[in-house]
Amino acid sequence: MTKAEIVAEISNKTGIEKVTVQHTVEAFMDVVKDSMVNGENVYLRGFGSFVIKQRAEKTGRNISRNTTIIIPAHNIPAFKPAKTFVNEVKKSVK
Repeated sequence: MTKAEIVAEISNKTGIEKVTVQHTVEAFMDVVKDSMVNGENVYLRGFGSFVIKQRAEKTGRNISRNTTIIIPAHNIPAFKPAKTFVNEVKKSVK
């Protein structure tokens, strides 16, 4: 499902104009991104958590040149779904 499809679905369910819904969805995404850039996790009860995971420094290999490289430690964004969300998805599999 794309962002445009999400906006259309929310607009159909709520009766709010698509332009307003689009601004709201984009504002939500901006708030989540800004919070995570500032080192804060975002918790949405019953849905899941947007968390920052820390990756340790590691050694990688460039197989075409047969050399090793050091991949520095870094943070990555991740999503951890809530248990109720996971259970609903599990039940829907046919």
